[in-house]
Amino acid sequence: MATKVMMEALSPTMEEGRLVKWLKNVGDAVKSGDTLAEVETDKAIMELVARGDGVLRARLVEEGATAPIGQTLGVIAGADEDISALTGGAAPAPAAPAAEAAVAPAPAETAQPAGAEQRSGPGRSSPLARRMAAEKGLNLANIQGSGPGGRVVMRDIVNSGTATAVAGTATAVDGTATAVDGTATAVAGPQFKDVPLTQMRKTIARRLGESIGPIPTFYLTSEIDMTNVSKLREQMVAAGEQFKVSVNDIVIKAVAIALTRHPEVNAHWLGESIRYFSGAHIGMAVATDDGLIVPVIRDAHRKGLGAIGTEARELAKKARERKLQPAEYSGGTFSVSNLGMFGIDQFTAIINPPEAAILAVGATETKPVYENGQFVPRQRMRVTLSCDHRVIDGAVGARFLQTLRQLLQAPMMMLF
Repeated sequence: MATKVMMEALSPTMEEGRLVKWLKNVGDAVKSGDTLAEVETDKAIMELVARGDGVLRARLVEEGATAPIGQTLGVIAGADEDISALTGGAAPAPAAPAAEAAVAPAPAETAQPAGAEQRSGPGRSSPLARRMAAEKGLNLANIQGSGPGGRVVMRDIVNSGTATAVAGTATAVDGTATAVDGTATAVAGPQFKDVPLTQMRKTIARRLGESIGPIPTFYLTSEIDMTNVSKLREQMVAAGEQFKVSVNDIVIKAVAIALTRHPEVNAHWLGESIRYFSGAHIGMAVATDDGLIVPVIRDAHRKGLGAIGTEARELAKKARERKLQPAEYSGGTFSVSNLGMFGIDQFTAIINPPEAAILAVGATETKPVYENGQFVPRQRMRVTLSCDHRVIDGAVGARFLQTLRQLLQAPMMMLF
């Protein structure tokens, strides 16, 4: 009996998916559970598996195309079974050779500069990476991919340098490049480029629209003395590499403890009710090539600094490789966004609904602080709490920050 291959909801918030790559060709034998294709959701690249046995008789959606949940992507059936009713009379997509299938351009990729490379070398490449490589005149076969399975992604193109074709001829004279006819050389290529939205970027845009407009947000900023945190990190590093943790790991632990003491901040706005959580499940904002994703460290209040540090590194790595599973980026009760490593002193972060608050963490800097009649160098860090005023009042947010400051200024308190 024929089985439809459907675009499935591979993440809790997914509304549509982009078919990245077919892993089975028309005519291939298929068993239930076999991986048929890779699908880009709003959060990660997931595997789409077969729900029946037989032969892949039709591929109805091309690589790079986007389809809503429930759309038929292909058909699995017996070799001689009539599938015309399932395909709507559409001719099955031909089976592409493996070398060609890996580089099938997205629908929007129509015009490419002359001579641009369209091969992905020994690994695969994303449509965006192929487009950028073509525009820069780069050979993908010479670029080492850092994505899943050696996949060449945008950052690999950026890191490979810029190869730009220059119109006109230049003559070297005593080490000086002189333009022919005294005219300036012109850089060849388009004046702009339109890059289709990824599924993640579409979701980010939709979620921001749900947050910054409808949510009545207020902001509280506090400067915290991090001198003792810096000393604690030095002691942990001296004890061995296995004890090394980041400032962000310590902040996450302190936030988790503060939330257990102020559960009114550890909440979701549900429209007709407010849900208060007893467990602190901390979302950790991670920047990827396609946008921001927030994996969750569950029950962070119960975990030691070492466990938080290990889990944070593993989740960040999986996020950048688009390998997060739905359970790893859903269910957060509060989020932390840290831009301190980029030298940002202070910023405000946008609340991730239905959460009621998010903490923006800036850089730790050495500043002169007046103590006991003299200026002394101290490590200082600014944090800003964004609050949904429907859930959190100003005094409630202020008390939460006060507890957070106490924990970070005396980190040994986290042991009690």
